[in-house]
Amino acid sequence: MTLSEDLLYRGLIKDTTFSDVAWLDEPKTFYLGVDCSSDSLQVGNLAIFLLAYRMRKAGWKTVLLVGGATSLIGDPGGKGEERELKSKEEIDHNVAGVSKQVANLFAGEDFVLVNNYDWFKDIGYLEFLREVGKHFSMTELVQRDFIATRMGEGGSGISYAEFSYNLIQGYDYWHLYKTEGAVLQIGGSDQWGNMLSGAPLIRKKEGAEVHAMSMPLVINKSTGVKFGKSEGGAVWLDPGKTSVYKFYQFWLNVDDESVEEYLKIFTFLDKDEIEATMAEFNRNRGSRFAQRRLTEEVTRIVHGQDALASVERITAVLFGDGSVRDMQPHDVEQMKAELPTATKSTQDSISSALVETGLASSNGEARRLIEQGGIRVNGEKLTADRAFITDDKQAAGSALLKRGKNQFAVIDIA
Repeated sequence: MTLSEDLLYRGLIKDTTFSDVAWLDEPKTFYLGVDCSSDSLQVGNLAIFLLAYRMRKAGWKTVLLVGGATSLIGDPGGKGEERELKSKEEIDHNVAGVSKQVANLFAGEDFVLVNNYDWFKDIGYLEFLREVGKHFSMTELVQRDFIATRMGEGGSGISYAEFSYNLIQGYDYWHLYKTEGAVLQIGGSDQWGNMLSGAPLIRKKEGAEVHAMSMPLVINKSTGVKFGKSEGGAVWLDPGKTSVYKFYQFWLNVDDESVEEYLKIFTFLDKDEIEATMAEFNRNRGSRFAQRRLTEEVTRIVHGQDALASVERITAVLFGDGSVRDMQPHDVEQMKAELPTATKSTQDSISSALVETGLASSNGEARRLIEQGGIRVNGEKLTADRAFITDDKQAAGSALLKRGKNQFAVIDIA
C-alpha cells in the first residue's frame, strides 16, 4: 500500500492544495508546526503527529516546528475570543516541555526540530511589513472563516496581533522552504486558514509551487465534540498532567462506534490487523477487544512498553484476576497516586481503614460490608473484621482494599 493509499484508508486527508494525492508518494520535505499554549501536547495533537510519523516512515524529510514566536501572539483559529497573552518565561517553559515530548515520539527517527522564535527574534517590524505584509490582500484575509467570524455581527472582535498570526505562519513556511527545502505543510483542518498563507507567499517571493494538506479534526461520535476530553478535562501526553493509568483508562473507555476510526488514526496497525481486530470485536462486543487493542497500542506509543506493562498489571489487579503478589513497587506507587490511601499498623482493624479511606461511612457500615462479603483484601474476600497482618500476600508493605466492583483504597502497613 502506498503512502497516499494508506492515508486515504485511515481517513487522514481532508483539504489539499494539490489535486492528485499520489503526489504524496514521492518523498520530499514537509513541516508540521505546533504552538505551545501548554507545556504538554494533548491526545488531540497526537493524531497529526502520528500522521507526520507515517510520512517520515514513508521517506519524507521531517521538520517539526515548536512555536516559540507564534505562541507569544496566540492563534485565533477555533477561538471565539481573544487569547490571553502569556509571558516569554511561560512560553519558554512550554516550548521545552513540548519539544521533549516531540523528541520522545520521534525517538530513533531522523527529523529536524526547530523553534520559530529563533528567526523571528531578529526580524524588524518594517522589514516584516515589506517582506511579508506587502504580499497579502486585506480583502482576502478578512474573508477567512476564523477572522470573518470574529469580525462579523455578534463576534467578539479580533486584535491586530491575532489578525497578523497567519502572516507569521506564512513567513515560517517561507523560511523553512529556503532553509530546509520544505514543500508541504501539514496540520489539522482547524488550521487550514493559517496554512493557506505560506504557499502564495512562496509563489510570489520565490516563483515556486509548494503545498498544504490538512487532516480532519477527530470528533467523538457519541458526543459530537472535539476528541481528547474526559470528565476531568483535557487528556495530556505528560504523565504528570494525566497519569499513565488515567491515560490508559481513557482509551479503554472509548465508544464502540468510534473505535475502528481510532485504530486507523492512533495506531500503526496495518489494514489487515485492523480488520482482524474489528472482526474479533464484532463477534462479541462485550469483550471490548478492539478497545483493549487500541489502548495497548496508543499507551505503548506515548509512554513506552514498561509503562504499558505496569498499568496492565494494575488494571488486572483492580478489575481482573491479577494478583497483588505480581505487582512491582512502582506499580503500587502508581496505584497510590490514583486511589485513597491510609497508613495503618498490623494491629489496626480493617474496618477502621475502610472508614478512614472513605470506603465506608462508619465502623458499623464497615463491619456490615465485611460480614456480607462485600470487602476484599488483596483479592481475598473477608467474612469477619480482623487486624492487618503483613504476610506474603502484601505488596511492598501495602494492602489493596476493594469494595464491590470498582471502589478501592491502598493501605500502607507500618
